[in-house]
Amino acid sequence: MRLPIKILVTIIGFALLTILTQVGGIVFLLVIGIQVFVKTRVQSTGARYFAFAGVYIVLYSIVSILVVPPLAQKFGRVPLPMYGEVRPLNIVTCILNRHYVRPMLREAVLQSAETFRKQYPGAVVNYLDGCLPFYNGFPLMPHLSHNDGRKLDIAFFYMNVAGKPQSDAPSWIGYGVCERPRAGEENYPLRCRNKGYWQYGILEQIVPQGKKSQFIFDAQRTAFLVNILSKQSSVQKIFIEPHLKMRLQLTSPKVRYHGCQAVRHDDHVHVQIY
Repeated sequence: MRLPIKILVTIIGFALLTILTQVGGIVFLLVIGIQVFVKTRVQSTGARYFAFAGVYIVLYSIVSILVVPPLAQKFGRVPLPMYGEVRPLNIVTCILNRHYVRPMLREAVLQSAETFRKQYPGAVVNYLDGCLPFYNGFPLMPHLSHNDGRKLDIAFFYMNVAGKPQSDAPSWIGYGVCERPRAGEENYPLRCRNKGYWQYGILEQIVPQGKKSQFIFDAQRTAFLVNILSKQSSVQKIFIEPHLKMRLQLTSPKVRYHGCQAVRHDDHVHVQIY
């Protein structure tokens, strides 16, 4: 027996929003309940959809701002800053609640950013994906390991073609535009692809590359931040592609290779605490 379309849409909507944000699915169900009362007062189908979307956005915003942060603390997680010297490369990261980490990781990043700004005044450390706010083991898709608040991805630093430092990145999500191996450098993306790990470089095939020529990888600032992070006692591992570890002359034993089972790390830095 086939499920009615409305029930199927509800199940799919709940599942997708829960996977994306953890709390979005619950808000979705609440709004469906509210929509029952809206139907008695709004006759137009288009107006109902508009009202549903509006109520969802308002309720989701209230939950994300007022409810999620204090509840996340009970799970040992806190949100990273949305503004200031440490902030998301894309605000969508925060809208989707993907910016929660352990307090120890937050402190390590903030301390590193403070040291970084003393060397590079006015610079901004842009983070990418952290973790969702609740429950260890709940996956942060499409990552393999961002499920306990102990991991955070940080964007590379870039310059424009004139050599001026940029606070942006060639990819709007921070992933997928890679600083590829040069001649003579270890080429793990090719090695992993030849071993059959198709997912290793998949993002480079999906993410638009049109802005790449406008950005120059800032090796000096990126290496400086990685070295600062590696000196934090709470930091256990830092993942970056082997050819960049060699190029940036990163010598800390904390800077490691992540393996072919993951995705390439020549578009961001992965930081992980104990």
